[in-house]
Amino acid sequence: MVKEYNIEEDDLRDWGAALDVLVEEQGLPYGQELLQTLAQRIGASFAATHYWNTAAEHYDVDVQMVEKVSCLVRWNAAQMVCYAGTFGSEIGGHLSSYASSSILYEIGFNYFFKGQERDMGDLVLYQGHSSPGMYARSYLESQLTLEQVMHFRREVDQKGVSSYPHPWLMPNYWQFPTVSMGLGPLQGIYHARLMKYLTARGLIEKSDRKVWVFCGDGEMDEVESIGALGVATREKVDNLIFVVNCNLVRLDGPCRGNTQIIPELARYFSGAGWEVLQLVWSQSWLDLAQQDSTNYLKRKMQSLVDGELQVLLSDIIALQKWFEDDAKLSGLVRGWSKDDFKKLQPGGHDTQLVADAYARAVSISKPVVILALTAKGRGLEGVVSQNNSHNQKKLSDEQKDLYLDYLNLKEEVERHDFYHPGEKDARIEFMHDRRKALGGYIPTRQAVSEKLEIPGLDHFETMLNADEDREFSTTMAYVRFLNLLLRDKNIAERVVPILCDEGRTLGMEGMFRQVGIYQPDGQKYVPVDKQGVSFYKEDSKGQLLQEGINEAGAMSSWIAAATSYSVHHCPLIPIYSFYSMFGFQRVGDLIWAAADSRARGFLMGATAGKTTLGGEGLQHNDGHSHLIASTVPNCRSYDPCYAYELAVIMQHGLHEMYHEQKDVFYYITMMNENYTHPQMPEGVESDIVRGMYCIEDAQDSLVDLMASGAILRQALLAAKWLRENLNISVRVWSVTSWTELSRESYQARIEQKRSFLEGCLGDCPQVVVAASDYVRALPAMLHEAIGRPYYTLGTDGFGMSDTRDALRGYYGVCDQSIAVSVMRAMVDVGLLDASELGKHDLKAQNKAVFCDDRRQM
Repeated sequence: MVKEYNIEEDDLRDWGAALDVLVEEQGLPYGQELLQTLAQRIGASFAATHYWNTAAEHYDVDVQMVEKVSCLVRWNAAQMVCYAGTFGSEIGGHLSSYASSSILYEIGFNYFFKGQERDMGDLVLYQGHSSPGMYARSYLESQLTLEQVMHFRREVDQKGVSSYPHPWLMPNYWQFPTVSMGLGPLQGIYHARLMKYLTARGLIEKSDRKVWVFCGDGEMDEVESIGALGVATREKVDNLIFVVNCNLVRLDGPCRGNTQIIPELARYFSGAGWEVLQLVWSQSWLDLAQQDSTNYLKRKMQSLVDGELQVLLSDIIALQKWFEDDAKLSGLVRGWSKDDFKKLQPGGHDTQLVADAYARAVSISKPVVILALTAKGRGLEGVVSQNNSHNQKKLSDEQKDLYLDYLNLKEEVERHDFYHPGEKDARIEFMHDRRKALGGYIPTRQAVSEKLEIPGLDHFETMLNADEDREFSTTMAYVRFLNLLLRDKNIAERVVPILCDEGRTLGMEGMFRQVGIYQPDGQKYVPVDKQGVSFYKEDSKGQLLQEGINEAGAMSSWIAAATSYSVHHCPLIPIYSFYSMFGFQRVGDLIWAAADSRARGFLMGATAGKTTLGGEGLQHNDGHSHLIASTVPNCRSYDPCYAYELAVIMQHGLHEMYHEQKDVFYYITMMNENYTHPQMPEGVESDIVRGMYCIEDAQDSLVDLMASGAILRQALLAAKWLRENLNISVRVWSVTSWTELSRESYQARIEQKRSFLEGCLGDCPQVVVAASDYVRALPAMLHEAIGRPYYTLGTDGFGMSDTRDALRGYYGVCDQSIAVSVMRAMVDVGLLDASELGKHDLKAQNKAVFCDDRRQM
């Protein structure tokens, strides 16, 4: 039990004197750091043992009106889910999450969440399963129509509202897709950090905007939810507030049946340096505990494990029995009625205490978490705090009647239907007045922003011309492009390079000194490499974001920058460079979240493919990222071989995303293999962007050879060997994007017109062979579109360590393997006599593995 003490003057004097001596000897910063460290240590210990409310000053709110508004919203939210179920049991929805968090939201909507008319407004990441509450509120505010909410989850024909927050499906409403649990908390931290970054660099005005992240206690089990807590304190993110709705029940059962989730979370947050505000008990509980001079009730309340507390929240009879069966407590509730016991609610349902906690949270200059105890499915008879409450999507007529009674709406709602009391109703006027005072209605999303003046392709002219005296990789070509971009005065300040501790690996260390690494504290030390050309430079106004060994954080940082055009009305050009193997594979869910968010920017997958990174082996070999990228509808993926291809693709992407303002993003792979880069052929720019162009023509060729990225040069060598040794002419195509070719061909079939791919191939080749440094399924996406015998080569299987030549021979994508594959394909279709295969001593003959599942049209 924690006691309250009156601090003695002697103690203050003695400790104060000791502190004075410490500061005199060690300096004021040392003394401040010591006190802060001790406070955090005490705070963690306090939170671990003190399962009680955090004190807060009174904040003036209209409690009765907020609760009346909450009742209106809660009824319409429940009706929305139930009504959706009348169209088929598979429609569904979630009743319980919003029922538990209604007051948490209503206090925010009516008193704290700033709209876009107030310094661009606060950022609110809503808990995905609470979306019916947001829709119900917008309906009462006349921001959504009755028709829209009546067709919740019916979007194909009825144009109803989406099941969860989704900027693609409701582009003028939702800002952030948050229902993939754990990603909302993670992204919220980086959204808050980006605001600090933009302010430090002078790209947006300093303001008191906050980032509010609403999440559930069960959601905090996701590693992403708590994995970046230290980032918020280290980066001095003082504009961030987490509200954790601790309703004790996750999808299948209690979050912590045997222990207490709130003290556990408090330890995580306070240990990471956050300010922890606990909102456990309502004022009715606190008042009752105050009547017990022995503090026995308080100790017993604090000792309840969550499994026990869940029972008390679900059953008034059990709560009454809990008191009456304890001789030390029964006297406190003598003469109590059932209604008296109903007042003993969790703290997250106490309107005044929630307002007090929010007021304290916005005044604190560090990241804050509010841990609010609630009851899942609050007020829903037979649902509240049950283990199956998350899956509840229907209510019987009796349950609806009881719910209307509970909400004091039975006299107003004549039928079990949606209910709007009219614009002149005091509750509706209150809602409008509060949102007007706070700067406009939310949720809302700004869909467009200013257009950026993108440099023309001639700005990158040095990348388009041949440089026969120098060998370099496409990764170095990318670094050259980035440097040229940073020299363009119109958009240089909008470029946001992002690294995941691989800058030196990718040859980007020159940017450390050139643009500086963003660090809110600047650089308090002289770097060990200060005398070097590319020393490690941290700067409070730095432009580069160095996220450390943290792919999930780097991707979240990229998402924040890639949506800045909408969130901050300040378009940024985020370019995140990473090992390709640690991109789509490792943070695929975040990449999908980026797609949902309508992100704009570049993802640069370095050391891509199975054979470009000699020596590293299995866990660094990427043979499938392009295949995964092809599943993301608004991701444009490219695998260029030459510097001019990369320049054309990136310049086009800049124009498409930041001038035409299309909501797409680009995934571009790069290699670390050095070779010479030829001059760009005339007139191929458009074809490079569309997915392929002829790099080596051959008159009346019967065979077409298609290849991309690292394997294009092997294909050219194979074509040369075939021409010189067998007099076989092969037309070679550089495929910059298998995905774009596949998508355009599919769309052309739907529209019953000739595809770009068909136009390129024409009627000339009788057989087509395709090769890449990726799994064969990637070029195999074109099977239906090729329209003739089609054979694919690739790097299926696990990665291995060896030289590039050895690896390409092993996988059957070296020049000799490709030559053999072309010959076998020609034999297969009758263009070459089988005896020709035996006349040439090619070591690759037994390793060419192309035809195992070929298909012919």
